[in-house]
Amino acid sequence: MIGTVRDLVDDVERIAVLRANALGDFIFALPALEALRACYPHAELVLLGAPWHDRLLRDRPGPVDRVLVVPPAPGIRTAGPDERPDSMARFLTDARRERFDLALQMHGGGANSNPLVAALGARVTAGLRAENAPPLDRWLRYVYYQPEIVRYLEVAGLVGANPTSLVPRLAVTEADLAEARSVVGPPDRPRIALHPGASDPRRRWPPERFAQVADHLAGQGYEVLVTGTPDERDLAERVVRAARAPVRSLVGELSLGGLIGCYHDCRVVVANDTGPVHVAAAVDTPTVGIFWVGNLINCAVPLRARHRPIASWTIHCPECGIDCSRDIYPAREGAGTCPHRSSFVTDVPVVEVLEAVTDLLGTETAERVTTAPPDR
Repeated sequence: MIGTVRDLVDDVERIAVLRANALGDFIFALPALEALRACYPHAELVLLGAPWHDRLLRDRPGPVDRVLVVPPAPGIRTAGPDERPDSMARFLTDARRERFDLALQMHGGGANSNPLVAALGARVTAGLRAENAPPLDRWLRYVYYQPEIVRYLEVAGLVGANPTSLVPRLAVTEADLAEARSVVGPPDRPRIALHPGASDPRRRWPPERFAQVADHLAGQGYEVLVTGTPDERDLAERVVRAARAPVRSLVGELSLGGLIGCYHDCRVVVANDTGPVHVAAAVDTPTVGIFWVGNLINCAVPLRARHRPIASWTIHCPECGIDCSRDIYPAREGAGTCPHRSSFVTDVPVVEVLEAVTDLLGTETAERVTTAPPDR
């Protein structure tokens, strides 16, 4: 049992969960969604998310029955490049017609999201509450340093849902595999993917370090791929240019489903702390993640059999010296928010990453041998 599990709500037919942020954030919430599904097996589970959630989850097995796209709004989500603005008032009018029995806020501290969840008109609301947020019917305090997976399991516990797993799981579909293999080809030798991007530059390990990893692994006979979003094309090309061995960039060639299929076919994924490393773990591919120590507390996969998060212990800004481990509440008076975006993970040594990859490859090889069917 995690946290305090409250009473079940009777006669629940429809549940709304607000989780409209980024890819890794959604992966963190999967165990909580699974817990809700197990606790309320006959209820419809509706994710209030972004358009990309709808594309990802449509026709994909999992706990979510459907996605209701929430309009862009301050503190909720930003509009996509090709997205037309929509009215929040119209969205709420339509959402209230759904007659949700439960509405859960798994979005953040609640300053902007709790009013939205309260406005859905559900019989019972539950979620997180930071100091500046209004309460819901059932709530728990938002405390910054906490494993994200556990955070949202505690929210599910507010409506009686016990955890069924601590591990996010994302189903891989035949369409995912077909797209990946149409782009990359079927694997004819072991593959390893590198992901040098991250939305926050402070979480980026230098591309030249990724190139050193690529050279070593290519020399060991592995096919090395570099993944990234279109915005990360320059980072991927820096890895390719710096590597002496042949390395292939897949930037711009795969949809999110194709990336899922690609990672499924990889022996290991080496990445910064960003959505793709969590996707790889959720499809049960071993990962070596490079984390700033504060984010390791919140975001690293909690298991070690197939995952090796490597921590940078830098806590002071390389430019101004502010202790960023405590600079996490910019609205608080005297917080001294650091404006710089220099990398906090450059101190992670290449040799430590390679040792982790080698360890995982050896473990995976042993697992393949011990689980192989007997000769007949």
